[in-house]
Amino acid sequence: MTEGLTGKRILIIEDEYLIATDLKRALTDAGAIVVGPAGTMEAAQMLAEEDIDLALLDVNLDGEHSYPLANRLRDRSVPFAFLTGYDEWALPPAYREVPRLGKPFAMAQLINELTALSPADQT
Repeated sequence: MTEGLTGKRILIIEDEYLIATDLKRALTDAGAIVVGPAGTMEAAQMLAEEDIDLALLDVNLDGEHSYPLANRLRDRSVPFAFLTGYDEWALPPAYREVPRLGKPFAMAQLINELTALSPADQT
């Protein structure tokens, strides 16, 4: 297990079933509590209102961009990273500083990125 993710509630928004399944398995193995995954904006918006610590957002959900969801997460101060095949320059300027994992990505890379994004536990 990855101590930095143990017990963290991580939202997965991904419309490709195999990627979503692999993400869920890897994060569960790392000790995280997975919220989702969701593959549509409608489902994603509902799950984004839950108590979550971190989020992974596919930029393109079946032709619909997840930027409104990213805005909602920012409003709630929930750290997130994009999962995308897009290059950084293809993202709108407001999102170019968001951590981006280019597809395909290694699960170890993803775990490291989420651990770095993870808010410190409040004691």
